[in-house]
Amino acid sequence: MLTSTRAEDPTAGGQHASYQCRAAAYPLHEFRSIALGSHRVASPRLAVRWLRERTTHITDQLDTAYARPGIHWLSDEPEQERALAYLAAGTAYQLTLYDDTTRYVLVAYPQGAAS
Repeated sequence: MLTSTRAEDPTAGGQHASYQCRAAAYPLHEFRSIALGSHRVASPRLAVRWLRERTTHITDQLDTAYARPGIHWLSDEPEQERALAYLAAGTAYQLTLYDDTTRYVLVAYPQGAAS
């Protein structure tokens, strides 16, 4: 499942654009998430690269049936270009993967935008 949200202009006020990347696991019937990593990068392209790396790490640990959507995303160049375009335009990009017990959310967004 892919979603996006509109963010503020990351270069407003003369600041250099930076992008926050986060991955978290949300176990069913739990109130807290489990952080799987976060990273700040300087460009939309580096944010997409980080999303690819974390998606690879997560899909490597999932059973084949649950890994398929992530594996498909990894080979879907037009979708990754769409992610790049969203980020460059100041819009967050999110990828969500599932298994029987957990939802895995990977998101990249311009710094200063709500996550």
